[in-house]
Amino acid sequence: MVSETVAADQKPHAVCVAAPFQSHIKAMLKFSKLLHRKGFHITFVNTEFNHQRFLRSRGSNSLDGLPDFRFVTIPDSLPPSDPNASQDVASLCDSVMKNFLAPFSDLLRKLHNTENNPPVTCIVSDGFTAFTITAAHELGIPIAMLFTVSACSLMAFMHFSHLRDKGFTPLKDESYLTNGYLDTVIDWIPGMRDIRLRDLPSLIQTTDPNDVMFKFIVEAVERAPKAAAIIVQTVDALEHEVLDALYPMFPRLYVIGPLQLLLDHSHNDHLKSIGYNLWVEETECLHWLNSKAPNSVLYVNFGSITVMTPQQLTEFGWGLANSKHSFLWVIRPDLVIGESAIMPPEFHVETKERGLIASWCPQEEVLNHPSIGGFLTHCGWNSTIESVTAGVPMLCWPFFGDQQTNSKYTCNEWGIGMEIRSRANRDEVEKIVRELMEGDKGKKMKKKAMEWKKLAEEASGPHGSSSINLNNLVNEVLL
Repeated sequence: MVSETVAADQKPHAVCVAAPFQSHIKAMLKFSKLLHRKGFHITFVNTEFNHQRFLRSRGSNSLDGLPDFRFVTIPDSLPPSDPNASQDVASLCDSVMKNFLAPFSDLLRKLHNTENNPPVTCIVSDGFTAFTITAAHELGIPIAMLFTVSACSLMAFMHFSHLRDKGFTPLKDESYLTNGYLDTVIDWIPGMRDIRLRDLPSLIQTTDPNDVMFKFIVEAVERAPKAAAIIVQTVDALEHEVLDALYPMFPRLYVIGPLQLLLDHSHNDHLKSIGYNLWVEETECLHWLNSKAPNSVLYVNFGSITVMTPQQLTEFGWGLANSKHSFLWVIRPDLVIGESAIMPPEFHVETKERGLIASWCPQEEVLNHPSIGGFLTHCGWNSTIESVTAGVPMLCWPFFGDQQTNSKYTCNEWGIGMEIRSRANRDEVEKIVRELMEGDKGKKMKKKAMEWKKLAEEASGPHGSSSINLNNLVNEVLL
């Protein structure tokens, strides 16, 4: 058991644990920086695999940190895989549930008994790494769980077990994906109106009663109320209806976001050198954007996990080319299933003056560049909240997980998106790009996006709801 009193001259010491995925690491790193600015000593925990990826993409000194912001690792217990590609998501989730607790508990005990840093006083863990709750209770220290998903996705995840118990999932067979079953409206999830099965996170569309990912989510959300606090990275105004329904479910729920805007309001940038990306960022694209007119470029990025077929890549490419609009397209090396992601020479000839392809980029700098007029996205929550923060409307092509839910809210509730409904068809892509970049609907979405941007800025201002909630979390739970 940790001593109740921490010497007055010692800093509080937060151990921050990210789920081992690009977007989750990025959000947790930002949150850790916010705590560091509040006077915390930070120990940031990555898997060994992701730690090595950071060193390769950012440079061998990139994680040296500061004396009071340190990086440590635990093993992920998976066999070796391509060091420049995302690991298999299901295998990783399975390993998080089975193999992470023991090495993490050992690490905590070591950190707690090391003389060159203050004793551990709290843990801030990703909401989906539920093993940390066991470790925190063993040590007798408070733990806060940071959910790096939207409030609407969290609410949906909270009801996965009910969907299973009522027989909505698993699906009886594959035909249920196409026979209209997914259009069934679910009217009993609090704070979520007119939600169809297809609008809920896609993990319910499994036919396997023992689906690893489904089990991973259910275990995480069932254990979450045992934490001392829950943090959701969102904006009160954006999701007030579902947040009102979430508050009674948790003893302490803190809405703190967007994290980047909260960081921007603090001018202490000792940690600026600590970046967020597991891939090398190609910053040349920012110089290219400088040569383009305001609001004239479509930014295209499907995130860190989405994969597509060679045919889908080709259809997206020709849809972009035929729209005649400028575009910056991020194509990760592992974007196309089992093949290299290469467009034919005639595509490059057709788009030479107005298209640029990069393998990864500093996304937030791109979204905030004045030449960006829209974002074609997979609708991961990081990308969605970054687009809201930048006031950029979206074209949504959700692929997996919570992206379906984010897309539904982006398009139907917040009025800042249009969904691409096909599995990728060049004519539809061309048409929807034109509508966003030059049509009346695109203009309305841009106006609405700027309104949400203003509300996000207000929430993260010195007296905004997110800033107040961060201070309350620190004072009421973490200290």
